[in-house]
Amino acid sequence: MKHNNRYSKLSAIAAAIFIAGAAGNVYAQGAKRLSLDEAIQLSLQSSGKIRIANAKVDEASANLHEARDNRLPDVKASGTYMRLNNPDVNLKVKLGSSSGTGTGTGTGTEQTQGGAVKVDQAAYALVNASMPLFSGFRIKYGVESARYLQQAAKLDAEKDKDEVVANTIDAYSNLYKAKKTVDLVKENLTREQKRVTDFSNLEQNGLMARNDLLKVQLQQSNIELSLLDAENNYKITSINMALLLGLPEDTDLIPDSTSLINNTDAGSVIQWEQTALQNRKDKAALIVRKQAADVAIKAAKGEYFPGLAITGGYIAADIPNVLTITNALNVGLGLQYNFATLWKTSAKVDAARARYHQIEASEGLISDQIRVELNHAYQNYLLSQKKITVYAKSIEQADENYRITKNKYDNSLVTTTDLLDADVAQLQAQLNYAFSKADAMVAYKKLQQTAGVLQTSNK
Repeated sequence: MKHNNRYSKLSAIAAAIFIAGAAGNVYAQGAKRLSLDEAIQLSLQSSGKIRIANAKVDEASANLHEARDNRLPDVKASGTYMRLNNPDVNLKVKLGSSSGTGTGTGTGTEQTQGGAVKVDQAAYALVNASMPLFSGFRIKYGVESARYLQQAAKLDAEKDKDEVVANTIDAYSNLYKAKKTVDLVKENLTREQKRVTDFSNLEQNGLMARNDLLKVQLQQSNIELSLLDAENNYKITSINMALLLGLPEDTDLIPDSTSLINNTDAGSVIQWEQTALQNRKDKAALIVRKQAADVAIKAAKGEYFPGLAITGGYIAADIPNVLTITNALNVGLGLQYNFATLWKTSAKVDAARARYHQIEASEGLISDQIRVELNHAYQNYLLSQKKITVYAKSIEQADENYRITKNKYDNSLVTTTDLLDADVAQLQAQLNYAFSKADAMVAYKKLQQTAGVLQTSNK
């Protein structure tokens, strides 16, 4: 039974090694010592998610620019030259000369008897300008709505940065776990190799049973297999994190254990809730979108009003030997009203109101969601701190247990199996304690992320 128990503990250690490596798969040219702050900066620089978020901000800024440009005048110009198929033109106005002199060249038309004129070409040009004076406040509200949406896009980008930072911290923790596992298993293997050497000498001198030697040799083999798994997982974790940070994939990343030191007091959950409600980017973005939706209602109502604009234009035309127009300038006021808005606009206003009420309802839900997430993250951090304390004691207990068991074994009071069980328990306690420190750091950073202050704390 003890034999099976020891193997179950070794299996648990192997599982811990696998988890430490596999969890790092969400993310290695020579060794590079990497601090947590450096990893965060590199991830922000190389993240595709951040680039997409920044592109959305640029798009929102361009939309704002476009909305502002609606205040500027519209200027349109057109020109046409036509060749005609000898239409019959009968002028009711008497021409000044039968020879068709005057302002024309005489090459494009020919006067005939009875006032008929032969026309085979014509050209004209138009320039129109319009400066809006009043558009039912649609331009004003369009600019205001675009400004709110730009602010929301920036807040969304900040939220995406928080997620990238949190993922980087989690990946860094996994890298640390994988490296620490390799170091601890190597230390344990060194001790097992020495034990096998000692037991071999005893067995050769007839002071130990062959069966006991086989037991320690088997344990050494199991530790060697665990080390192979640990080194493989560490390599994979290092490669994936290097890719996450935009580094060459063959970079051997060595995490800095000092980055995981965290003795921060949990504080009050009420204070954390207030901080979250004030700093969460998703809540702030929703508030801004609610303001944009309110403005959109006013913009939709603006279609009930007519449009008023200053208009101006220039006309030039030339029909050789018939008509020449130059310097024909015009300036005036233009009033436009589409009576169909009386029965079409109400649907647009209702749709805008529906979007506003949808966002308003979401605002209440997100506040509750923030409180739930915050309490969950807060309790997880408290639990992680307690685990560190418990695992610290378990190391002391495992060390003392191994010392006592070793003394008893040296005095032939316990079996080899008991000694090997104590050895495995000691390794498991060391792994648990190392992992608990990394988990506590991740839990605290997750609490900061939930409160919306993760990036502030890392600056």
